[in-house]
Amino acid sequence: MSPINILDKLIKQRDNAISSEDLLASFKQILNEVDVQRNSTLSTLNSANVDVINHFNVDVINSNNIFHISQIKKICADYRLRFLDSVYFKEPYPEEAITKIYEIELEHNTKLANFKIVAPFEAFKLKKADDPLLFAPMGNGYYYLIHKWGTDLHPLRKLKYWSFKNIDNLLVAITLLSVLFTWLTYPFFFKQNPSFGYLLMLCMFYFKGIAGMFFIFFGGTGKNFSEYAWQSQYDKIH
Repeated sequence: MSPINILDKLIKQRDNAISSEDLLASFKQILNEVDVQRNSTLSTLNSANVDVINHFNVDVINSNNIFHISQIKKICADYRLRFLDSVYFKEPYPEEAITKIYEIELEHNTKLANFKIVAPFEAFKLKKADDPLLFAPMGNGYYYLIHKWGTDLHPLRKLKYWSFKNIDNLLVAITLLSVLFTWLTYPFFFKQNPSFGYLLMLCMFYFKGIAGMFFIFFGGTGKNFSEYAWQSQYDKIH
């Protein structure tokens, strides 16, 4: 009795059900359909948004993926991110994101459009004047999270850009720096313990100097505060 070759048995079983030529043709057809769907999704991602609202099936929707525009704005302002149409995104899309879009379209029996992305401004092709999130609008200021990829933001990014969030934060930061510099350097200016008036004068000197240097650098580059730039298509004040 000869040994049984399991591969031969498997091939024989397959050939009894379908010929290898038909199987190959069927497989090629599936690949072609996948390529067509992938190219269609990429074309939508790289096209300008139109005034269309996506329709989701409320029976299968994941409520954990729904975010309001006010929540997105808060995160963008805190971490100095942009929330822009996907057409401005210059980085390549991972295959998982393309697949996720297709899965959601099948699940909700719809065709998604008007994609938006949350990412650092460096990731966008901004008009000249680390952690992307892909959204689709649902209407009434709500957005559905499609996919997240890349690495997480640095834990100190919020602190790093805190003073750039708005003018109030900037004034607080400049004041704290002025007080710190006054406390560190006043012995070099006064041989005896100075009065409060002299310390205040030195603090105001530092405040004006730091503020002037900041506005020369920050204003000269045309950058804007995070609360006003989070949806801007421009890399400078426009």
